[in-house]
Amino acid sequence: MYKVIALICVSLFWTVGINARATDDLPNVVFILIDDLGWKDVGYMGSNYYETPNIDALANKGVAFSNAYAPAANCAPSRACIISGQNTPRHGIYTVGSSKRGKTDTRKLIPVANTTTLADSVFTLAEALKTKGYATISIGKWHLGDDPCSQGFDINIAGSHAGHPKSYFSPYKNKQLSDGPAGEYLTDRLTNEAIQFITKAAKADRPFFMYMPYYTVHKPLQGKEEIIRKYKEKGGDSGQYNAVYAAMIESVDQNIGKLLSALEKEGIDENTLVILSSDNGGIANISSQQPLRAGKGSYYEGGIRVPLILSWPNTIKPVRNNCTPVTLMDIYPTIVDLIGIKSIDKSSLDGISLVELLMDNKPLKRKALFWHFPIYLEGIHPVKDQARDALFRTRPGTVIRVGKWKLHEYFEDGALELYNLENDPGERNNLIDRKPYKAKQLHKVMLKWREKTEAPVPTELNPHYIGMN
Repeated sequence: MYKVIALICVSLFWTVGINARATDDLPNVVFILIDDLGWKDVGYMGSNYYETPNIDALANKGVAFSNAYAPAANCAPSRACIISGQNTPRHGIYTVGSSKRGKTDTRKLIPVANTTTLADSVFTLAEALKTKGYATISIGKWHLGDDPCSQGFDINIAGSHAGHPKSYFSPYKNKQLSDGPAGEYLTDRLTNEAIQFITKAAKADRPFFMYMPYYTVHKPLQGKEEIIRKYKEKGGDSGQYNAVYAAMIESVDQNIGKLLSALEKEGIDENTLVILSSDNGGIANISSQQPLRAGKGSYYEGGIRVPLILSWPNTIKPVRNNCTPVTLMDIYPTIVDLIGIKSIDKSSLDGISLVELLMDNKPLKRKALFWHFPIYLEGIHPVKDQARDALFRTRPGTVIRVGKWKLHEYFEDGALELYNLENDPGERNNLIDRKPYKAKQLHKVMLKWREKTEAPVPTELNPHYIGMN
């Protein structure tokens, strides 16, 4: 029954929408966002355990960035930055739920209050594309409010405020997704919905933007038994050994293959920009990102560096390993430029367009990347978190990257950490005492940025604080 309902909904949508492409033959855009997929959780980035042949093939066809960054180290703030093109101080989403995470008496400062819903006043990427007549659909995890249809999407399938599914197997108990046959796998179902939409879109000859934020590989860890058995027999490698997690990665890779095949079958693959990435780093106690330090929730490299591929056949020249530092906030202005939307005020965007880099291999003019997190995020695993202390994956602070240099500032004690990522991608050797001038230089840039963006810094002491315990 669910398939009939979905088709009826899409059919009505196409009949009331704009029915033809603009004369300049605008490209379709498919943006695949995998939840919690780590930088080294794919084959083309060096994993010998996870098998991702379809993602690897996409990397070979497009530009694969090895220094791509999520705008934040966990789900909601990163997604808010991506869809708005704005950094965290502008929309106020810094974490998931309350900013008062972890034990009260171990937090020295009163953290900045967190926003949990992206304001409707924000002009999103979907809304920008609608100015050009695009059909817009979100299929999967939204996490920024009750319904992405209030943020420029014409159709919402399975998206709500929920940050993870109750189950990856039907019944899903998802108000925005009808249950399928008993045992149906959620990742398969979302892809089937996407393929139905692609088929309809190809017939309507209208450009579309498909935002495909899969729930996988976020917890709960649930995979198909036959694939789990395969990875149990295979055995782990280099800190990657969770067979259930591996099965989830293989399932999403298989579905990405189906999605790409559907574009090819409909004859629209060469006029479709495909983007694939993750909202933050992998979870450290499930999948190691070595040589990078830490994982999801941390502002060390393992928590914010992610896979990123952009592919547009015969338009973007393939580059297997582009080492330019970029952020997922760059996706919004890049799409706007590629499509030629002139009416957008790009001064409100914190990312920059990658078009000249993608098309002509010209260097970016950006001076720095910034992350701001005036909140607390509790630890998960004291050893595998690889944090500054055993209690929190991160404490309030700001991070800046300029070229090979990365500076962390922590607000509780004013501590600074300086790393040379070129020589030390694992952030093990703090150079703050050896390179004080470089630290001072970066800190000055950081302070100017915080002032410009009116980034809030917590200063009020927590009266219940008693220290580490």
